[in-house]
This record gives sequence, structure tokens and C-alpha cells, in this order.
Amino acid sequence: MIQELQLRILPEEAVSEQSLKQVVARETGTSVPHIHAVRVLKRSIDARQRTIFVNVKLRAFIDEVPDEPEFRSVEYKDVSAGKPVVVVGAGPGGLFAALRLIELGLRPVVIERGKNVRERKKDIALISREHKVDEESNYSFGEGGAGAYSDGKLYTRSKKRGSVDKILNVFCQFGASTSILADAHPHIGTDKLPRVIENIREQIIRCGGEVRFETRMDALVIRGEEVIGVETNTGESFLGPVILATGHSARDVYRYLHDRQIPIEAKGIAVGVRLEHPQMLIDQIQYHRKEGRGNYLPAAEYSFVAQSGGRGVYSFCMCPGGFVVPAASGPRQVW
Repeated sequence: MIQELQLRILPEEAVSEQSLKQVVARETGTSVPHIHAVRVLKRSIDARQRTIFVNVKLRAFIDEVPDEPEFRSVEYKDVSAGKPVVVVGAGPGGLFAALRLIELGLRPVVIERGKNVRERKKDIALISREHKVDEESNYSFGEGGAGAYSDGKLYTRSKKRGSVDKILNVFCQFGASTSILADAHPHIGTDKLPRVIENIREQIIRCGGEVRFETRMDALVIRGEEVIGVETNTGESFLGPVILATGHSARDVYRYLHDRQIPIEAKGIAVGVRLEHPQMLIDQIQYHRKEGRGNYLPAAEYSFVAQSGGRGVYSFCMCPGGFVVPAASGPRQVW
């Protein structure tokens, strides 16, 4: 029997599958040995009162073994004979564009100005240790993009950007924990992201696509009013329709487009500041107790909302338990 339950339980009861099995046994009148598996579908923390609860929606498999996968996978077929499409940038936009192209039967050719995700780590270490910034390999540039070593958030308030659930399932397919499918504010973890990124790259190559590192787009190849490819700093040209997934730190790309009078549209931006607080302080405030999070709760989060001069001020995201990194992409940006 498969049974779905909506539970409001204590943090220590939600900490592991074994503890959840004990809760399910109590709620259903079943003994623990009969509960073969428990899958968490949604999980959130309610810390509004002195007693903290975890809201959990789960699926319990009683007297049967799960025969369904924990996530929905996408089949990526061979596209080595497909029409090439040039993807400029191997950040999340570029990598997911390449995967989507494969789904459509097209052959992605990904060019990335920076290094692969493992080699980037050495250059990033030099920024903090010696204040030396490699203009092509830093927190912003390189395989995985700006989120690879800062664990970019995986949730959005927008409902117009496609299927967030599909993206989370694809991440799981390439090695992320299935907990991101259940958590209200999911994070993969900077310790796990590099391997996930490498798995995506290997899938692109297995399907017949290409991934070129230390290859910077210097110019578009234009015939008439049609973009038919790119020229690179290596002297090579890559032909095909072009997807620019360069991120907003690639200032040279936007200067190039402006200088060539290629129409570009400004995106509305919000100007922000960074608020920093000791994590222990946030834990104590949010969890209403001197010891903070204790043994069973994650690092606490909070959001900031206010009105100033008739306009809304709000926090964009938060990195609980994190630390500030110097996201410079040039030597003149570090003091």
C-alpha cells in the first residue's frame, strides 16, 4: 500500500528516514518493519511559535517496495549528425540551453572563455589568498558560471520562466540530492555542484556535442542581417545559429554589440546592498532560543521587506551559513 501523509512534527522526528518511519508507524498503526520506504515530497519549517515544527508531506510505502524513480529523467539522444548551434557560455544558462538543444535534435557547440569547473578552483583560491584575478577564470567566468562556487539559489518568485520542477529533476538526474525536490528553498551545495556540472558536460559530449574551454567569443560572424556564427580568440570560427548565454558580467560582449550597433534591450534591474549578520544571531532570533538551531535544524533564513519613499524594498535571496566571496572578474575590481 502507498499512503500519502501530511504531517506536522518536531525537528528531531524529521531528521532522517528512520525517524520518519517511526512517525509513519505511529500515525498509521503499522509496525516499522512493514514500512519499506519513505519519500519526502515537500518540507518546510514553521518557526513562528516557541515550539518549532516541520511540515512534511510524504509518501509511505507499506508492505511494498517503491517501483517508481525518485525523479523524472530526460532521455538525451545522439545528435552528432544534427544541425550545429553555437552556445556562448557554459554557465547554467548555456549548459541548460545545450541540454534543451539535444532534446530538440540539434548539436550544441558550447564555447566557454574560462576553464573547466575543477581548474577554476585554483584561480578562485588566488583571489582570496593573493588578490590576483584571472580575467578569464574567476567567480563569474568559467564552467558552471557564477553559481558554481557560490551555490546560486534554485528557487524563484517568477512564474513565467518555464518549469522550475523540470530543472530540479534534471539536476537530480546529474547527481544532485533529491532533497532539492522537497525543500522550500533548495540548495545543492558548493561541495557537490562541480561534479553535477561535470556530469552535464559529459552528457553533452556523449550525445555528440562539443564543449570548448578557454575559448572566448570575440566577434559574431554576420552575413547580411543574419548571425551565422562566431569568431574566437583561438583563431577558430564556429558556424551555426548563436545563443548568447554570457551572463551580465561579460561587459566586453555588450560593448561589442553596442559598438556594432546590434540592437540590444536593457533589462530592468534592482539595485541592492548586502546585509551581513552572524549566523548564530539569525538562528537565535528565528528559532526563539538561546542555543540557536541545535542539532536538528538547518541554518535559519530570513527575508527583509520594507517601504521607503513609496517604493518597496525587499531581500532578493539569502545564503544561510555562507560567507562573502569577492566576485571580481578583473584585476582593477579588487582593492
